[in-house]
Amino acid sequence: MKSGEILVIDLFAGPGGLGEGVSSVETSDGVYPFKIGISVEREASAHRTLTTRAFFRKIRHKQNAMTDYYDYVKGLITRDQLLTKHPTESAEAVQETLDGPTELGKDNDLIHKRIKELVSAHDGPKVVIGGPPCQAYSLAGRSRNAGIKDYVAEKDKRHFLYKEYLQVLSIAQPDVFVMENVKGILSAKINGQIMFPSILDDLRHPGKVALDGDNTGKSYRIYSLVTEAKNPENPQYPNTSDFLIRSERFGIPQARHRVILLGVREDIKAIPGTLTEKDNAELNVKNILDDLPELRSGFSKRTDAVSDWEKTVSDNAQLLEKILQEEGYSAEQIDELDLKPYSGLPRKSNKHADIRLCRIQEPLKTWLIDPDLGTVLNHETRGHIEADLLRYAFCAAYSSLNEGISPKSKDFPAALAPEHANWKTGKHADRFRVQSANRYSTTVTSHISKDGHYFIHYDPKQCRSLTVREAARLQTFPDNYFFEGNRTQQYVQVGNAVPPYLARQIGKIVLNLLEDRHN
Repeated sequence: MKSGEILVIDLFAGPGGLGEGVSSVETSDGVYPFKIGISVEREASAHRTLTTRAFFRKIRHKQNAMTDYYDYVKGLITRDQLLTKHPTESAEAVQETLDGPTELGKDNDLIHKRIKELVSAHDGPKVVIGGPPCQAYSLAGRSRNAGIKDYVAEKDKRHFLYKEYLQVLSIAQPDVFVMENVKGILSAKINGQIMFPSILDDLRHPGKVALDGDNTGKSYRIYSLVTEAKNPENPQYPNTSDFLIRSERFGIPQARHRVILLGVREDIKAIPGTLTEKDNAELNVKNILDDLPELRSGFSKRTDAVSDWEKTVSDNAQLLEKILQEEGYSAEQIDELDLKPYSGLPRKSNKHADIRLCRIQEPLKTWLIDPDLGTVLNHETRGHIEADLLRYAFCAAYSSLNEGISPKSKDFPAALAPEHANWKTGKHADRFRVQSANRYSTTVTSHISKDGHYFIHYDPKQCRSLTVREAARLQTFPDNYFFEGNRTQQYVQVGNAVPPYLARQIGKIVLNLLEDRHN
């Protein structure tokens, strides 16, 4: 690596959201100082996405190469053809992602060897980033685990994957580390004891755990990114919630609440700043998505034809008008919804987003939009059972008529109630949830890969759940970020990722810290 560059070690990388944001940070003279030396990811489709994006970063300032990249994501050339055309950059990208999926805890010999090589060859600042998989900590995951016969939390290795992170800290001894996880990590318990305080202590002294009690390695001060410490030289926080980042406060169009810890090596005397809250008045789903091409949903469990879909949606529109009238809405309110269905909508669109409709505010607009892309990537709908099309249309219409509130099960007319035994119990009151036009979205999770019920589009005439690209927009992935794998795998990648635009802001804090140490 070149002098002055910052070596980034990216662990549990997923499709690369955290790495994308950090590596996008520029200095005042237009230099990108953060250089990812290694990205570790075990899932094959996410790893493929990670490698494609690593290649993109290496060619993004080369016009001819970018033309080839655009041809690839449009399906005009194959991936092999793209990489063959640019052998140097492709070899670097493959090396960065270890030439294949790798897993911490299983492939440590390979991973640790490469990290040691990078650290040995690098004379400059080092940063470790990443978030150990969160299924064991998440509230949903813990609920699922509780239903597993003979489940013992103490034997669930996912609880202790952060110790793999500690091992890398003890090897690399980075200047700074960034660790992300779900908010459930704040309350997760082992043997009846809340784990978070011990996790913090382990992160302060990673060698104590990683080196079997040998605490000869570097120690770290752990900072919140949203709450200033009263004593910055020895940061302590009275509430564990001080580490919780509410993404919607920082320019992310999504109520994504995550724990992100910033570790600073003990010998670095500079003090990190905190994230700056932003005006979110215009940060709503409609503004973020409205320029994307309109699509129809598909049918699942039956033949899918556009004429059948149009007839079904047309019949549903008339039925929905009647239902809304019976629910007490006026003719004027219903007319304003304009439920008349679209004609000739595709299920997949490669058309360019309509810039004239784009209401995204700067600087997020420039971050998301690529005017040279000429297409919309990963923008294809899934199929839904016919009965759900009317439910989706009802949810979108209800939200529009009720100031963005998504209907609960009690708000559904009896004629639209699904045949679920627990529908009226209140246990799954929000089984159907529309992403309301005039609000930021709820948390985009990997569950979007299983069904679209929690991620219904706000337009009642499209009668569908969000596409991968729409979910990616809400996660602040740039439009030219291409997700590899099948659609289900793409949804999982997007749902598990750190919003890159948030990661970019964290990267700026890290850069300022590293610059301050020399002032």
